[in-house]
Amino acid sequence: MSMTRRQALARSGAVGAGIAFTGALSELFAGRAAAGGPGRQGYGPLLPDPQGLLDLPEGFRYRVLSREGDPLRSGEGPVPSHHDGMTALPGRGGRVHLVRNHENRVTAPIGVPTVPGLTYDPAGKGGCTALTLDARGNVLAERVAIAGTAVNCAGGPTPWHTWLTCEETEDRAGTNGYAKDHGYIFEVDPADPHRSGAVPLKAMGRFQHEAIAVDPRHGIVYETEDAFDKPFGLFYRFLPDKPLGGHGSLRAGGRLQAMRVPGVRDLSVIQEAGTRFQRVEWVDVPDPLAARTPIRFQDFGPRGVTHAQKLEGCYWGRHSVYFVSSFARRAAGSGADHYGQVWRYDPAHHHLTLVIVFGPDTDVQLPGESPDNICLSPAGGLMVCEDGGGAQHVYGVNRRGDVYPVARNRQNTGTPEAPEWGEFAGATFSPDWRTMYLNCYDPGTTFAVTGPWHH
Repeated sequence: MSMTRRQALARSGAVGAGIAFTGALSELFAGRAAAGGPGRQGYGPLLPDPQGLLDLPEGFRYRVLSREGDPLRSGEGPVPSHHDGMTALPGRGGRVHLVRNHENRVTAPIGVPTVPGLTYDPAGKGGCTALTLDARGNVLAERVAIAGTAVNCAGGPTPWHTWLTCEETEDRAGTNGYAKDHGYIFEVDPADPHRSGAVPLKAMGRFQHEAIAVDPRHGIVYETEDAFDKPFGLFYRFLPDKPLGGHGSLRAGGRLQAMRVPGVRDLSVIQEAGTRFQRVEWVDVPDPLAARTPIRFQDFGPRGVTHAQKLEGCYWGRHSVYFVSSFARRAAGSGADHYGQVWRYDPAHHHLTLVIVFGPDTDVQLPGESPDNICLSPAGGLMVCEDGGGAQHVYGVNRRGDVYPVARNRQNTGTPEAPEWGEFAGATFSPDWRTMYLNCYDPGTTFAVTGPWHH
């Protein structure tokens, strides 16, 4: 199936919005059983929000849970800037723990407040905050979960209900005023942040991390690397010495490997959705700590490893791991252009399949390109946070391949003559699938969206 962005616009009923893609949606969305799902028009057109924050379809409502600059309920300081990746984890008595990344560099307007016992490097402004919600969705607590890290972009949940937060930087001690090396993954326990502390999981590699997904059967952790410049990032797997060992077990170490697709050095050259590679190989990373050379520059032997530009979102579903290449540009050194790909790796059979391709039959002046954070929807489809130019949306894609708008950011950070809208990030659903939690990156805002979600 193929459709242009303008065709998607007509099908979704949205004004000024659309997605173009080709793909095998039935393969992608077999992970959740559902009796039905959103129709061809999705949930209907987006309605203007009188408050000028978030446009949603009729019947949907939002609540603002937290906004940048407001006081943290813990009294530790203001809510930090740059809300990014997020997860919703179950708590006791129907409570929900939201763990939220803050992708802060040293220039961030509001850094994560430093807290004794939770701070890795006092010079780092990144980290995570955690919100605890009661069974009705009311905010009971909001506090720092880890501080002193840098550029916390995305991450992923573990089967034991913690969050792995990822630093998207390779800055060393002495760079940008940092006192310690950065580029690590850290484990965060939202129920008790001091239980996890601020300990880098060094064996999982030091590079420009984006997201992770954990195989709940074998405990293997898959990791994406977001590198814009050539040589581009790699897709990794981490083989823990204590797989599925629970909180703190990843500190025991393990082996880091990079993916090699025989004969393919750059995933961008694969353009046809449904293309499947019958055998994927994994190569040990020579120096996971990148003591002298960033991992993607290291020598993996004459056959090398497989690179891809802008590897971002990553999640586990249908006995496979899915990961996103947000875009590829020949001008930056990629082998071909595209406006987004979703790949599926099946560990049991070692198969790698290109499931969805966004564009390039699109108008880049309209939204829809550059998928970033992704998650499964209650109906078994996909929710896509876009990170491109123009207006910013969350889109849904149902099992039939219909594309529909779910939300549009109305917070204009530009001017009336030259408007700008911050990207969406961190889309995730509550454990009962009745609420979608969502971040606006700038100005940092966390929403809870309720309505007639199809199950």
